[in-house]
Amino acid sequence: MSSGEVRIEVDGALAVLTVSRPEKRNALDLDMLKALAGAADRIEADARIRVAILTGEGPGFSAGGDISAWGGMRPEEFGHGWVRYGHRVFERLATLRMPLIAALNGHALGGGLELAGIADIRIAEEQIRIGLPETGLGMVPGWSGTQRLVKRFGAQPVRRMALGGEIFTAREALALGLVDQVAGTGEAVSAAREMAQRIATRGPAALEIVKLMIASASGEDNGTAVEALGSILAAKTGDLKEGVSAFRDKRPAQFKGEWS
Repeated sequence: MSSGEVRIEVDGALAVLTVSRPEKRNALDLDMLKALAGAADRIEADARIRVAILTGEGPGFSAGGDISAWGGMRPEEFGHGWVRYGHRVFERLATLRMPLIAALNGHALGGGLELAGIADIRIAEEQIRIGLPETGLGMVPGWSGTQRLVKRFGAQPVRRMALGGEIFTAREALALGLVDQVAGTGEAVSAAREMAQRIATRGPAALEIVKLMIASASGEDNGTAVEALGSILAAKTGDLKEGVSAFRDKRPAQFKGEWS
């Protein structure tokens, strides 16, 4: 497997995305980021898929950004080509139409924790550790570690990790709300599959709308969530069909305010 590969397995309504760079503890480089963006596009385009799982190949989830990939970048290249591009990829995953479950089968550190943070639900194996060690390298969390993670988990656990360098166990992370469930070693993916099967029995349209509503209520990407909800509602009206038809026929539209 090449560096940066993300494996996609589809089983009925479920897709499993596996970041696959085990020789580097699934550290993220530009190829991996591009592969994650491509994987998001592929599963979102498949109408069969209602729930997705994100996990790592081998015994680790992700060690974060690969230092060898960004350590030698010029400051402007680092800011734009690495940090901002990573932001776009993570945002793409965070705003998938379907619920996303992160199955943490190994340590999630730095960018790996930020990657786990984009999921709607996190299931961690009991042996894992999570943290934000960037300041120990003279760096700061750059892929929403101080933004999305604070909105989702509160500022204090993020302070403890980013400022104090604390590394939390799975049980500590559960108590702090950083993960939602702890599974035995080797059982995160099976636990995520079990949860995904329950979620997949629910109405897919309702799941997508609720995900947008929660994003709006939590202060995450309010503009996109509100506009997406408004667009879905507008698309359900007879007025939209009439408007498009009138445009094509080059005639005045006759709107009736009806819902289809």
